[in-house]
Amino acid sequence: MFKTRLISGILLVAVALVTVITGGELLFGVLFLISLIGMWELYRVFGIEKKPPGIVGYIFAAGYYTLVYLESVLPGDSHIWFMMLFMGYLVCEMAVLVFGYPKYNTQQILAAFFGLFYVAVMLSYIYQTRNLPGGVFTVWLVFVCSWGCDTCAYCVGMLIGKHKMAPVLSPKKSVEGGIGGIAGAALIGMLYALAINHWGTAGVSPAEYAIIGAVGGAISQVGDLAASAIKRCHNIKDYGKLIPGHGGILDRFDSVIFTAPIIYYLAILL
Repeated sequence: MFKTRLISGILLVAVALVTVITGGELLFGVLFLISLIGMWELYRVFGIEKKPPGIVGYIFAAGYYTLVYLESVLPGDSHIWFMMLFMGYLVCEMAVLVFGYPKYNTQQILAAFFGLFYVAVMLSYIYQTRNLPGGVFTVWLVFVCSWGCDTCAYCVGMLIGKHKMAPVLSPKKSVEGGIGGIAGAALIGMLYALAINHWGTAGVSPAEYAIIGAVGGAISQVGDLAASAIKRCHNIKDYGKLIPGHGGILDRFDSVIFTAPIIYYLAILL
């Protein structure tokens, strides 16, 4: 199992390197595909992955990504286009509930609506962060905060973890590990900034990157636990089996989903 997990992890890192460094249409296409797979995994939990509520979700996910791709050339205020899309999505999902009644329940419709935001919208911020000025450097903070925090939290928790963070939801996670993960993400963020300033062409603030790392690390743990909470509520171990040793897309990207938009907005504010 460890060997399989290690090989899969290496391949994931390789894919991330190629797609994120290349950016542009390659990154956009990969994220769109990952979003659809993630939505399918989530919809399968509620039994709608092949039914009208899920199909409507996929269609509007495609519509959302189209708006993201064309945002710079949209006439007028781009936010109006996004709000129109989301309002239309709500109306369509409620139409499925009304005209399919009583075939689908409100939980399934709400899950379909939630899935678009939880997976597609949140993951799209990796692409949007990459497109920011200096985004070729900033975008890596998404992975530094999520995967770096996870690694540091695991190591610190194994060494000194005593107090349970969420004893029922995730008995192995400790408060000490959580704090260690946040501190580790902040440290990695600062070291990353120093590396950029030394070898790169963009001058960035180590202090700002440390703040982004700490905040992103904290949020990434919420994302990890949130994905676990959904699984526990529905008595499933993994969302899928797409990534050997890791589970599905949502099992591997649960923390990234929460971190990506946080990094985007922190990068703009700071």
